[in-house]
Amino acid sequence: MDVLNKLLREMPPADWVALAFYFVAWIGYAVFARRRARHRPSVLGATNRERARWMTQMARRDNRIVDAGVVQALSSSPSFFASTTILIIGGLFAVLSSAERVSDLVHEIPFATHSTVLIFDLKILLLLATFVYAFFRCTWSLRQYGFGAILVGAAPLPDQFADDAEREAYALRAGRVMGLAAESFNDGLRAYYMSFAACAWFLSPWAMIVGMLCVVTILFRREFKSEVLAELNKPPLGRRAG
Repeated sequence: MDVLNKLLREMPPADWVALAFYFVAWIGYAVFARRRARHRPSVLGATNRERARWMTQMARRDNRIVDAGVVQALSSSPSFFASTTILIIGGLFAVLSSAERVSDLVHEIPFATHSTVLIFDLKILLLLATFVYAFFRCTWSLRQYGFGAILVGAAPLPDQFADDAEREAYALRAGRVMGLAAESFNDGLRAYYMSFAACAWFLSPWAMIVGMLCVVTILFRREFKSEVLAELNKPPLGRRAG
């Protein structure tokens, strides 16, 4: 309680505005992107559609070695980011243990605003919270890809399905698990983007606000206005030929 009261006295209003804007912009964009994806094309929605098609083709194949290799390749990205996040969290704890000395070094950066050690600790804690969230989302994505690999391995052979409806239902279930894994990884990767805006807080609260606006704009353009989305939304060759 004493620390909170001290923080309320020492932290300028601009920093409180920047901190609130950080969470409002992050949560607000996540909600906006999820709702917009239900009605408008998005990269995640387009790739989830292709994952469902992939699982449909997998259920029709006798040999699933290629499918298992693709699952392993997809799971390597969240595995890499989870490992990297652990190193970043360890580094941030090291900075937190010597905050006073590091704070003096940061204040030597041109245009950096001067703040107390307590406020500097809060900025480090914000980064820690961001990367802890990224770690949990990446590791959950990794586990979900593992569940997807189990579904690929456990898939009956094409002639063992009772009918096409049962095959389609199994493929949709496996595709949904793969899609959930991709969504979890997307959340973890989004946290990495947000951390760059949090780093701008060491310069000034206004730099953090501008950084968040830039990050949100980049995320929006990549998820809803990118060239790769236009390519993903093109009909498959087989469907166009028919």
